Amino acid sequence: MFASIGRTWSIVKICWAILQKDRELVVFPVFSGASAILIILIWSGLASGLGALDRLFGESELTNVDYVLLLIIYFIVSFVIIFFNSALVGAAMIRIRGGDPTVKDGLKIAMSRVSTIAGWAIISASVGLVLRILSNASRRSDNVIGQIAVAIGAAAWAYTTFFVIPVLVVENVGPIESIKRSKSLLRQTWGEQVTANFGFGVMGVFVFLVAMVPAIVFAQVSPALGLVLAVLGGISAALVVTTMDGIFKAALYEYAAEDLVADGFETSLLRDSYKASH
Repeated sequence: MFASIGRTWSIVKICWAILQKDRELVVFPVFSGASAILIILIWSGLASGLGALDRLFGESELTNVDYVLLLIIYFIVSFVIIFFNSALVGAAMIRIRGGDPTVKDGLKIAMSRVSTIAGWAIISASVGLVLRILSNASRRSDNVIGQIAVAIGAAAWAYTTFFVIPVLVVENVGPIESIKRSKSLLRQTWGEQVTANFGFGVMGVFVFLVAMVPAIVFAQVSPALGLVLAVLGGISAALVVTTMDGIFKAALYEYAAEDLVADGFETSLLRDSYKASH
């Protein structure tokens, strides 16, 4: 456990150093988050007018129209997030290969892959919606086995598709081929069964807690100011961690696909980022 935490901390320090060279990379998560929020607000207004929100968060059965609305919002939000993640990974790839990327470079890369990104968004949204429906059904019926099965399926999907965006960006292949390629890279590099040996999620919690310190301090003087600082701190922490995660994913892809160690990284960190699971 402590070795994993130490490894994650080393990775974070390297990604932070890279981010200092290209602070504009944070713009991509900003665009992604702001666009997703705006789209969700617009969709919520439409869904509320049709009564879908009441059924979604209530006990009533969902209608076919509700499922169509859910699929639409899943697709649009997935497309936006994948598009800007692709731009982030594309720009990060330029940096770890020794270049000096700009926001325009990242957006240009994403735009050149827009049809493939749309295809992957359809697949990702469909799988995400199915998993959500199965999860809700299992939870409502108190089916513990079903909940476990859905969780295992979601984890397997996440690992299988881990490298999809880097593959889309670098190799410019279709979404189905990207899924196959992602799975192949994981298997060839780390083995048939692997588990993550690093944790950006844990580090994200740590960064969030650190960001909350000023909010807690100033809240003693002014609760309103403390609330503002808490919101800004939480958003800033999420943006930084998301950006560093994109940088690391680009470096991991470079190692898995090309057996190259990105500038600033160490072979051991990349090699040991996953380990065999038993």
